[in-house]
Amino acid sequence: MLSLLKKVFGDSNEREIKRLYKVVERINNLEPMVEKLSDDELRGKTIEFKQRHANGESLDDLLPEAFAVVREAGKRVLGKRHFDVQLMGGIVLHQGRIAEMRTGEGKTLVATLPSYLNALSGKGVHVITVNDYLARRDAEEMGQLHRFLGLSVGLNINGMEPHEKKAAYAADITYGTNNEFGFDYLRDNMAMSLDQMVQRELHYCIVDEVDSILIDEARTPLIISGMAEESTEMYIRANIFVSGLRAEEDYTVDEKARSAVLTEQGVRKAERFFGIQNLFEPSHISIHHHITQALKAHTLMHRDKDYVVQNDEIIIVDEFTGRLMHGRRYSEGLHQAIEAKEGVRIQNESKTLATITLQNYFRMYKKLSGMTGTAKTEEEEFRSIYGMDVVVIPTNRPNQRIDLPDVIYKNMRGKFNAVVAEIEKRHAKGQPVLVGTTSIEKSEYLSSLLKKKGIPHQVLNAKHHEREAQIVALAGQKGAVTIATNMAGRGTDIILGEGVAELGGLHIIGTERHESRRIDNQLRGRAGRQGDPGSSQFFLSLEDDLMRLFGSENIMAMMDRLGLEEDQPIENRLVTRAIESAQKKVEGNNFDIRKHVLKYDDVMNQQREVMYKQRRELLESDDVSDTIINMANELLSYAVDTYCQEEIVPEDWDLQGLIDYLEHHMLSPGKLKKEELTRYADRTEMLEFLQGLVQEEYKARAEQLGPVMKDFEKVILLRAVDSKWMDHIDAMDQLRQGIHLRAYGQRDPLVEYKFEGYEMFEAMIHSIREEVVLLVFKANVGIEVQPVQVQV
Repeated sequence: MLSLLKKVFGDSNEREIKRLYKVVERINNLEPMVEKLSDDELRGKTIEFKQRHANGESLDDLLPEAFAVVREAGKRVLGKRHFDVQLMGGIVLHQGRIAEMRTGEGKTLVATLPSYLNALSGKGVHVITVNDYLARRDAEEMGQLHRFLGLSVGLNINGMEPHEKKAAYAADITYGTNNEFGFDYLRDNMAMSLDQMVQRELHYCIVDEVDSILIDEARTPLIISGMAEESTEMYIRANIFVSGLRAEEDYTVDEKARSAVLTEQGVRKAERFFGIQNLFEPSHISIHHHITQALKAHTLMHRDKDYVVQNDEIIIVDEFTGRLMHGRRYSEGLHQAIEAKEGVRIQNESKTLATITLQNYFRMYKKLSGMTGTAKTEEEEFRSIYGMDVVVIPTNRPNQRIDLPDVIYKNMRGKFNAVVAEIEKRHAKGQPVLVGTTSIEKSEYLSSLLKKKGIPHQVLNAKHHEREAQIVALAGQKGAVTIATNMAGRGTDIILGEGVAELGGLHIIGTERHESRRIDNQLRGRAGRQGDPGSSQFFLSLEDDLMRLFGSENIMAMMDRLGLEEDQPIENRLVTRAIESAQKKVEGNNFDIRKHVLKYDDVMNQQREVMYKQRRELLESDDVSDTIINMANELLSYAVDTYCQEEIVPEDWDLQGLIDYLEHHMLSPGKLKKEELTRYADRTEMLEFLQGLVQEEYKARAEQLGPVMKDFEKVILLRAVDSKWMDHIDAMDQLRQGIHLRAYGQRDPLVEYKFEGYEMFEAMIHSIREEVVLLVFKANVGIEVQPVQVQV
C-alpha cells in the first residue's frame, strides 16, 4: 500500500530534496562572484547583510548570498568547501527542522551556515553538542570561520565563572552542552538581581546529535538541589519551644483558616527562647517559619486522623478515602515538623530548588533545529513534541557499506567466542575492526577474551571524552581493533588509514541489538563515511535482553530441533526482520512513556512559566509597592470570605476572628474596633472600608521606614517567592510519585494531578501573600537589607 501511494504521489522526501536543490543552484551561481572578493570585502558582507536585515529584508531573502559567503570563508579559513548536500542540510536547519545526515558527511561544518545567517539578527545563536570536548573543539575550529567574517564566538562549558558565562552568551554564536544551557536557565531564575543573570532571550538553537539530546537524555530532568542540614536541628528546637506553650495565652488556633499564630506574649517568649531581638526581622524569617509549622503540627495535625506513624515514618492519611498515602509528604516543612513532634527520624533529603526537563527547556526557543545521522525512525516523536519534521539529506558520495545479516547463537558464551573468531580473522589480514558493546561490563569481558588470544586492542567506555575522541579517530587505521560502548566517541570522524580501503574498509561488529533501531544504525554508520568501503554485522544470542523479551522461545525450540550447538549460528533475514519488528514495538512503547512523562511535566511547566515571568518582572521593577498593596487587598478579600461568609446572616459573622486575622497580618492592635464593623451589613462596603484602613497603615509604614522601604519590600518578596516555590516543587514531585495509585479508584491520575497541582499552586500563592504582607507590615527593620543568594 505504501509503495503504491509513493508511486501515485511521489516520495515526500524526494520532493523536499528537489525543492532544496533549487536553492542550492542559486547559491552555486553566486560562487564565481563571491570568489573574486578580497578578504576585507568578504568580511564587509556581514555588515551589509546586518544592515539589509535591519531595513526589513528577511533572513530567507539573504540566505543564498549569506551561504555563498560562508562557503567561500570555509575555503579560505578552514580549507573546506561546503558540498551541495551540506548546503541542503544548512537550509533545513535554518527552517527549524531536523537534517538527517550520515556519519562522516561533515555535520559540524553544516552548522556554520545557519548559525552565521541567524546571527545576523543580533539575537544570538546557540549550538549544542553532546560533551564539553566537542563544544570546545567546534568553538575553536568553526569559530575561526565566524571570527573571520566578523562575528563573535562564545564557549559555555562547566566550571566557568558567571561573568565568563555572561560574555559567552553575549556572543553572536555560543557553543556548549545541553545540560549547561539548561542549568544556566534554572540558575538565572534563582538570581537575586538582573546583573546575576547570564542568558539572553532563547532565540535560535542548533542541536547536534539531536536524537541523543532531545530523546535519549530527555528522560532525566535537570535538577538543582540544595541541602537542608541546618533545618533538621531547627525543627527540633521549634518543637521543644512550642511544646512548652499554653493555648490562648501564647498562641491562638483558627480551625476555619487552618492557621495557628503566636500572641504578643508568645512572640516575646519566642524571642527569649531563640535569643533574638525581633522575631519579625527579615533575617529571622526561617525561625518564624519553623515556629509556625511546629504550631500547626501540634494544634491542627492529629495522629491517626491526619497521619499515622509506621516504621519510624509519618504517613499521610487521605482525608477523603482514609487510605494511607505512601510516598506523599506535606509541603513547606510541615512534614518535618510532625516528624519532630512524633520523635521519629527527620528526613533530611536534599531539597529540589529548581527543575526542568530538557524537552521543556528546548521548546522555549523561538526556533529549534537539529542534525544527526539517525532521526527518521523517531520522526513522530520529534513532530509531536517539538514540532520538527525530519528531512533525509542524500550522501555526498554513494554509500558503499555492506550490512551483513545478523547471526544468532544459543547463548552468550557462544556469541562472544564467535565475535573473537571474527575479530581474529579480520585482524590477521590487517582490516580495522570497531566492536560496539551495550555496557562497560561487556566491553571489559570481550577485552579479556582478546587478551587471551594476544590480539592488541583499545577499550573505550564513554568516560574521557578527549582521549576517547582521539582513539575513535584512529579506529580506521590498519590492524586497529577498538572496543567501544555504543555512545563512546560520538561525533568523531573515523578516517581510513593507508591501504585499508583495499582490505574492505572499517568493519563494524555489534554484540547486541539495542531496543532502539536508531542506536544500531548509529553504530553501523561509523563505517562507510564519504563513499568509503565498509561493512557491519550484529552477533546476537538468545540470552540478550531484546531476544529474551521478544519471543526467543520459538527460535530456541527451532535450534533444539535442528540440534544446533552453542557455537553454531542461525543466519536468516527472517530473524533480522523479526528483531526489527520487536524494536519498533519497544520504540513505540518508550515514546508513549516519554509522552506520558511530558504531560505531567507540562502541568509543572505552566506553573514554572508563570512564576519565572513574574519573578523576572519583580527583578526588573524598581518599585513593588503596587504589588504589595494588591497582595494586601487579596488577603482582605480572603479574610472577609472566611469570617463573613455570604450565606450567613451578618449577625452571625465572626467579626472578632476577622479583627484578630487582620491585626496579626497587617493592622496595628486597636486600629480596628468591632463596633466599626457592625455598621456594615454589606460585604462589599465593609471591604472598601477595610481597604482604606490598610492604605493608611501602609502609608504610615512607608513613612516610618523611609528610603529603605523599596529595597526592603523587594527582598521580602523575592525571598518569599523563592522559598515557597521551592517547597512547592518538592510537594509536586511527591504528588506525582504517588498519583498513579488513583487509577485503582477508577480515577485518571493525570486529571487528578492537574486538579490537585492547581489547588496546591493556589495555596502556594496564598501562602506567599500571607508571608509578604505580614513581614512588610509587621517586621522591624533595624538592619541593612541585603538580598540572600540561595546556595546550591
